[in-house]
Amino acid sequence: MALPSALLPLRHPLFRMLWSANVVVSLGVWMQNTGAGWLMTTLNPDPLIVSMVQAATILPIFLLALPAGAIADIIDRRLFILATQAWMLLAAGLLAVLTYAGGMTSWGLLMLTFAIGIGTAMNAPAWGSVMAESVPRQDLAQAIALNGVGFNLARAVGPALAGFLVLLGGPETAFALNAVSYLAIVGVLLSWHRRHRPSKLPREHFLSAMRVGVRFVRYTPVMRAAMLRSVCFYGPASAPWALLPLIVHDNLHMGAGTFGALLGLMGVGGVTSGLVLPQMRARLSRGGIVMASMASSGVGMLVLALAPHWSFAAVAMLLFGVGWVAASSVIQGAAQLSAPPWVRSRALATYQLASNGAMVTGTFFWGWLGRSIGLTWVLLVATGAFVILCFLARNASLDQVTPPREALVPAPPAPEAVAPELAAVVAEARDRILEWQKYRINPDDRDAFLAAMVEVRDARGRAGAANWQLYEDLAHPEGWIEIWSVENWTDHLREASRTGEADRVALARAQALHRGEPIPPARYIAVPPHRLPDAAR
Repeated sequence: MALPSALLPLRHPLFRMLWSANVVVSLGVWMQNTGAGWLMTTLNPDPLIVSMVQAATILPIFLLALPAGAIADIIDRRLFILATQAWMLLAAGLLAVLTYAGGMTSWGLLMLTFAIGIGTAMNAPAWGSVMAESVPRQDLAQAIALNGVGFNLARAVGPALAGFLVLLGGPETAFALNAVSYLAIVGVLLSWHRRHRPSKLPREHFLSAMRVGVRFVRYTPVMRAAMLRSVCFYGPASAPWALLPLIVHDNLHMGAGTFGALLGLMGVGGVTSGLVLPQMRARLSRGGIVMASMASSGVGMLVLALAPHWSFAAVAMLLFGVGWVAASSVIQGAAQLSAPPWVRSRALATYQLASNGAMVTGTFFWGWLGRSIGLTWVLLVATGAFVILCFLARNASLDQVTPPREALVPAPPAPEAVAPELAAVVAEARDRILEWQKYRINPDDRDAFLAAMVEVRDARGRAGAANWQLYEDLAHPEGWIEIWSVENWTDHLREASRTGEADRVALARAQALHRGEPIPPARYIAVPPHRLPDAAR
């Protein structure tokens, strides 16, 4: 029996196991989030303090995403994820025990929620990369959407179940089940024998790896567009997340069961959205899907702000969930597809830094503003900001341009080999490597060459160049020299493996404008100050 197009990634056994385990963990996470949000309304009902529960979950991602991405790209991702799951299990278990013993305070709840958030922050970039490993590239976009479906399936069930558990046995029951849920991923990872692909190149240095990841994002237009769109979306859309417990408690005068049910309806909207995404992709561009999704979420926020009854709030959260999942799946999918495996965790971490930074900032801001103008007005202001920001970001393209294959020409010649007497110096050096490439360009081709060098600059930056500059020979109009540098010899050795097909086309296009015999590139290593004579220093 053929699977529907929305479920095709599930035909891969590894993805199916990882996806199922992730649904179990997501179910626990939603029970924990619901229990924590409702517990805080009883410990301290101040809008700012209640909103800080959501912030404590997201803030660690904002602080730790980049280091976590670098570590995940350097070491074995499977072992790294196992360590993060163990950390979250311990933090969630402690939260359950202290709540059961009656020793929980508002600040204790925030601290342990923050601790669980640390584990989530460290886990997220590696988990995204591992999920990408489990499916072929043609299934990756829908695999990301299916992750959203699983997450929202858990959101549809978890909050409602948590509301029931809070009524039945208190929030500590939800916390305990969350702790147990982490064993699902631990079990799958222990049974997975990930193929180790040893590299002949030295391992990247931690700080250098982070900087290279940031440079890749800086010089990748799709990544920049995804980050801009996510900031414009998540900043205003964080308001319902942060304030929903108080909206249910103060505006609708309902209890924990209604709070869980509303979050569950948002999950139902998310599941529906994920299942129809393949049909939406067949009819709309990525940007078109995002704009339609933003319209759905914006209407949901407006209805929630004005809801006089829980039934209106239910419709609002359903619409909000449909837009939230569709937009986040498409934006994150565009970011993930634009990143090759060697930098995927770091690229995802930088994307998560932007999106979660927007959510953290929005959460604190809407909680603070709610103190001053009330819940209804703060949601109306957030809706207005949402519409304005999404409209301003509408031209940020999420579609990756693939150059035609016929543009390929022979690659430029390789540089000369390292002199034998310098081999030992290069092997141990951590100093900057400067490279240059000379060109002879017909003056009539000047404009075409400059346009091609814009793409070359981005290609060098994506491969790790710390700086780049193009110089024109003042005495000879045909003479040009391109100069760039990388942080160390290891990064230089990795330049070739980091250069993708689109980048090779860009380099070849510039080389095709060169007149005469190709000029081999040259390489120089920086001389550190301590190797200079005293007088020179």
